Amino acid sequence: MSAEIDVLVLGGAGVDTIVHVPELPLPFADSYPISPGIETRAGQTGDFLALGLHSLGLRVHHLDLLGDDDAGALVRALHAERGIALTTVPQPAGTKRAVNLVDPLGRRLSLYDATRSAPEDRLPDPLVRELATAARHAHVSITHPCAHALPTLRACGVTVSTDLHDWDGENPYHEPFAHAADVVFVSATRLPDPEPVMRRITERGRARVVVATAGAEGAFLLADGELHHVPTAAPPAPVVDSNGAGDAFAAAFLWAWLAGEPPLRAARFGAVAGAHACTVPATRHDPITRAQLLSQGGPGHA
Repeated sequence: MSAEIDVLVLGGAGVDTIVHVPELPLPFADSYPISPGIETRAGQTGDFLALGLHSLGLRVHHLDLLGDDDAGALVRALHAERGIALTTVPQPAGTKRAVNLVDPLGRRLSLYDATRSAPEDRLPDPLVRELATAARHAHVSITHPCAHALPTLRACGVTVSTDLHDWDGENPYHEPFAHAADVVFVSATRLPDPEPVMRRITERGRARVVVATAGAEGAFLLADGELHHVPTAAPPAPVVDSNGAGDAFAAAFLWAWLAGEPPLRAARFGAVAGAHACTVPATRHDPITRAQLLSQGGPGHA
């Protein structure tokens, strides 16, 4: 029986408040006038990944805990507006929130509200099993309810990806995600030399592919034991905001990889999508489309 879902996205649903600041780090002061102002919108890492995959034509289903609050209503409305399936589990602590400080260069500092979760939070195993059985692939956010879902995903036989974000290569919290996934994304922000960490992931876990994104330096891809450097793609417009660039990279990579493209070509598509995301203000949802990705990503198709 063919899969009903191309990618099941677990976790990462929430709401961000975007605050534009004159510089980062922000020097202490009593007050700052800011422009273009403060705006709250739905969209954290799982939301952006789901939007990116959907924009590229994949069938996406998003699963996460969500509060019965105004923030949760924003997340539900975003998915309904875009036609992305969303299954929610009640979250008494409320929907995940963050404040993103964005400087004129497009750099971002995120402040996450740690009160919007509890140690006992779980995604119900029967629900995870039902959705995973209908899926080709699962992408797992690094929240602890998703960590508890990893064994079920493996038992269902789907391939798994995860994004470790700015892991330092040492924090043990990230290791279950790193070692259970077939495709691992990580930011090189806290990895002066990402190669040893990338190789350790493949040696200790299941990963066939590891990608370390490095901002203006491009990305590093480890596949079949060989390390490649993937240069940045030229952005199609002025860079305004790096928010969501990593999620855009991952979405385009997975789109190509699931279509059978080799990892290096998938990473080049990821670079194009990441560059596009940097031209989109953090207050907007405008992921790259398949037509745009193909036109900017070179000849051929995934």
